[in-house]
Amino acid sequence: MPEPGWVRHAIWWRLYPLGFADAYPAPPTAPALPEEQRLRRIVSWLDHVVELGASGIALGPIFTSTSHGYDTTDHFRIDPRLGTEDDFDHLVAEAHARGLRVQLDGVFNHVGRDHPRAVAALRDGSASPAGRWLRSDDNGFVPFEGHDTLLTLNHDEPEVRRYVIDVMRHWLDRGADAWRLDAAYAVPTAFWTQVLPEVRRSHPEVWFEAEVIHGDYAGFVRDSTADTCTQYELWKAIWSAINDRNLHELAWALRRHNDMLATFVPATFIGNHDVTRIASRIEDHRHLAHAIVLLTMLAGTPTVYAGDEYALRGVKEDRAGGDDAVRPAFPAAPADLASADTDVFRLHQRLIGLRRRNPWLHTATATTTALRGDHATISVSDGRHTLSLDLNLSDDPVPATAGETLDRDDATRHDPDAVAAHGWRITARSC
Repeated sequence: MPEPGWVRHAIWWRLYPLGFADAYPAPPTAPALPEEQRLRRIVSWLDHVVELGASGIALGPIFTSTSHGYDTTDHFRIDPRLGTEDDFDHLVAEAHARGLRVQLDGVFNHVGRDHPRAVAALRDGSASPAGRWLRSDDNGFVPFEGHDTLLTLNHDEPEVRRYVIDVMRHWLDRGADAWRLDAAYAVPTAFWTQVLPEVRRSHPEVWFEAEVIHGDYAGFVRDSTADTCTQYELWKAIWSAINDRNLHELAWALRRHNDMLATFVPATFIGNHDVTRIASRIEDHRHLAHAIVLLTMLAGTPTVYAGDEYALRGVKEDRAGGDDAVRPAFPAAPADLASADTDVFRLHQRLIGLRRRNPWLHTATATTTALRGDHATISVSDGRHTLSLDLNLSDDPVPATAGETLDRDDATRHDPDAVAAHGWRITARSC
């Protein structure tokens, strides 16, 4: 089934609301109170999203949970640390008034131990009605990836299927436009084939983004009927190739990316709530712009992780609380954000604007030429239009692709025939 037409123009601004609104980790003073209406803090950032050039906000988990949001205890209620259903309705109304779509994060692989069904199952056993909601084996109920606070749902249980359909429809009826399917890779694809088409029957314009970390992306999309999945291969290739000054790695990933485009349009990103921020990942700050160029000019449905447009830093660590650095609290307004790199913000604006003016980039294929490891030209084309991305990671200038220059780094502006050392250029060419 083809994706909804509006996705062709979609560029998401993703945020983790519990961290963004200073609701998790809990502030050191007092627990959050429901009347604080933290979800409404996002409203003061919506004009920033429009100014950036994005077309939607992608929200991390906002439903009632015990801690970080991915241990859901009630899918039908807004987490009291964030506010109420009225606050959600207000946020959606304000977003839609600005032409912004809203994506929700659906945690449907597992639930928190405090979910009513989990509580009853732990009390009454796996043979009970509640127990049939959870996956079990000889050792008891199955935790998700070793996390004892997260219990895996039994996706063969018809009531679980009906529950997920009802949850999705409930929030789509309240104005949501899309769903991210958390840990979709861990859920049998047969479950998604029973759920997603049924939700589309009542909401044909909904868009489903599945979290898939590795494996056969195209096969997953085909078998699950999801619209897309997260392109972690390209994410890794972008920062790794830039850091190693080995654009051969990127060229290989782009061939894989082209193959995926024959089946679906991947969800692309260079940062999210689960990984080290791109400004911390790129070892040479002169090359941060190269990653932004690739995100905005390559095929896909791109997402900017909140704060990356200002080059915020944060390193994810493999420990308890190791995500906190990449999920920080944000101030009430963009003007109050400390350590904001406004040059990087303006670069995002320019490049997102360029993409919005060239929506054909959504499905364009990429071919790498003039490949020398530390510099290359990537031709992005749909057969009717072509852009050339000249990327130079070397210490010396390299020849530029002939054509109309659409954007470039400051140093490259001084030489119309070359790309400066550690520079880049975007050129329009006729096919």
